[in-house]
Amino acid sequence: MQTEKIITIIPPDPALLREQKRRAKKLRVAAYCRVSTDHDEQQSSYESQIAYFTETIENNPGWVMAGIFADEGLSGTDAKKRPGFQKLIELCRRGKVDMILTKSLSRFARNTVDSLSYIRMLKEMNVAIVFEKEGINTMEVASELIISLMSALAQAESESLSMNVTWGKRRSYKDGKVTFQYSRFYGYEKGGDGQPRIIPEQADVVRRVYQSYLAGQSVMKIKAALENEKIPSSTGKSEWSVSTLQYMLRNEKYIGDAILQKSYVVDFITKKSKKNNGEVPKYYITGSHAAIIERDIWNRVQEEIARRAGKRKVSQKSTRTENGKYSGKYALSERLVCGECGAHYRRCTWARGGVKKIVWRCISRLEHGTKYCKKSPSIEENRLHTAMVGALTRFGNDSDEVISTLRGSIEYALTTGQPPTDDTAVTQERIKELQAGMLELIKTGVGRDVAEQMAEFKAISDEIKGLQDKLSERDADQAGRQNRHSRINEMIAVIQEHDFSLPGYDDRLVRLLVERVKVLGDDTVLVEFELGCEYICQL
Repeated sequence: MQTEKIITIIPPDPALLREQKRRAKKLRVAAYCRVSTDHDEQQSSYESQIAYFTETIENNPGWVMAGIFADEGLSGTDAKKRPGFQKLIELCRRGKVDMILTKSLSRFARNTVDSLSYIRMLKEMNVAIVFEKEGINTMEVASELIISLMSALAQAESESLSMNVTWGKRRSYKDGKVTFQYSRFYGYEKGGDGQPRIIPEQADVVRRVYQSYLAGQSVMKIKAALENEKIPSSTGKSEWSVSTLQYMLRNEKYIGDAILQKSYVVDFITKKSKKNNGEVPKYYITGSHAAIIERDIWNRVQEEIARRAGKRKVSQKSTRTENGKYSGKYALSERLVCGECGAHYRRCTWARGGVKKIVWRCISRLEHGTKYCKKSPSIEENRLHTAMVGALTRFGNDSDEVISTLRGSIEYALTTGQPPTDDTAVTQERIKELQAGMLELIKTGVGRDVAEQMAEFKAISDEIKGLQDKLSERDADQAGRQNRHSRINEMIAVIQEHDFSLPGYDDRLVRLLVERVKVLGDDTVLVEFELGCEYICQL
């Protein structure tokens, strides 16, 4: 006989359940906050995010605080440039986080690729991400498709924002609004009216740099002089960089002008920028602010930069000489040439019988023997300097006649060969008419034959470009004339202020006045001056 089954339920021990619950692992929860600008309204949002997540985590009995990670005033398009975000990811890699709270997908990342790659990586580590605004938990099955769509929308929003910022900048360019990075721009500070204000003592240094460069000094020599005198750079340091001085010599802002949009952003995600070589418009603002350097001096410096860049480098070492940078150590290095082969001469030190002697020798003869240059003489430096003093003295004796000729050439150049002002005005007016015609063609082009319309567009565009090129050539010609006049006036001033009864060789005068010294033979040189005079001198 089978007995009836009796089932008795034995309830769990309440004390044991309480102990198990107490001992259960709490979720280690972190939060990530971000705002993309430093504006006051964003600052309050940033602070409120931190306060909200701190309170949320601490008030949940099943959670333990793993940290609040935040990035302030940083874009979300590149996760690598967000230090707070990277610290959070590193903590996850070390197994210290179980879940991340964040306000929305756009706060986490605006780059779709970044967003998905980090979400998948964290998911493999069993780290969930909860996006409060979208109501998404990344550990749920359907979350990735939703996240892909939402991230793409966030990226599109970021791209749109970037385009709006770019449009705003270009609008300000068209309005002639110039921005200065005063912390790195030597010679100016921000004035009380918000406009650039000249710093007198720094402006004197800028003028000195320009004058030194025109006097023949190299950038390295200018740098050494400034450092020896302990003149502080724009960063306040005693050391100057070559690039800073080169930038100073090329920067149009020192004549009161400004070129806007010299570079542009290629990719809004990577923020990679590129030098603008014509891909997007540039804007040249004339008279933007007070100038430190006179325009004609600036133009002459640009010509001198181009001249030196195209010069054949005269090496002072026993190596083959190639095209290279200008060397300003000795004035004769770029002026003394061989009458037989045309190569430059190099300054050398001879040591014979324990006696050292400075001589100048043809580089071709030095490097190739008599293969290309058979008879070029070696010239002792003291004899060469004596010949130069003689040439400068003879030039000084003829100075009255030279000055009269120079002034006559200036007067002739000012009265002949220049296009009339009204002709330039007519050209500018024609350009405006063509531009208006192009706009009208756009308005009335609906329904017309596309090929015919494009042909008209091209014809108008070609004519505008031709007229603009014509104006550019005139401007360049005018600038060249002004530079030439300035150079002649400077030479006249040099001639008038110098006594050419020289006690010895003057390297500075050679730089200013002499164009070339040609070695004619063992004891003869031809000294050619920039102003057209030339003298045969005995060594």
